[in-house]
Amino acid sequence: MSTAAEDLIRHHRFTVEDYYRMAEDGILAEDARVELIEGEVIEMPPIGAPHASVVTDLQNLLITSVGDRAIVRVQNPVHLGPHNEPQPDIALVRPPAAQYRARHPGPLDILLLIEVAESSLRLDRDLKLGVYARSGVPEVWLVDLRGSGILCYRSPGPARYRESGPPTDLGSVPVPGLPGLLLDLSALL
Repeated sequence: MSTAAEDLIRHHRFTVEDYYRMAEDGILAEDARVELIEGEVIEMPPIGAPHASVVTDLQNLLITSVGDRAIVRVQNPVHLGPHNEPQPDIALVRPPAAQYRARHPGPLDILLLIEVAESSLRLDRDLKLGVYARSGVPEVWLVDLRGSGILCYRSPGPARYRESGPPTDLGSVPVPGLPGLLLDLSALL
């Protein structure tokens, strides 16, 4: 049963267009670490040295491993509908790269998203994973720096991923959408 105060509360969800207009008008600082998630502008925690190091290691590993079979984007937006434009730590997307000059990758472009979590674990796990699943992102890896583990989320559903768990073998992790490509993630953590 709702209270009178709850009946008065109306939330306004920002659209991606609103979000860009806020940046253009100076409401959001140019260097603000924010993401649009579920229509809310979410302030992201600062990037610590361990987080930055693991993102760089993953970036280098992916670039050398995928070659021209995919594009590796680091901390750049993905467009997941009118109210969601998160910036995953790494997005592995379909080529050619030229198509992303006019737009950000959407769910059909994405092969894999990777979130590296140090202070952002709850946000990544409890909020962003649901957005990714509902948007149809095929697979997300969550690298938990505090728990020293990697969880793979597969089979997106209407509310969450239907499958999740650690890779069977960190020395041989298959990359979704790129048959035969296995990554050695054992030195990552």
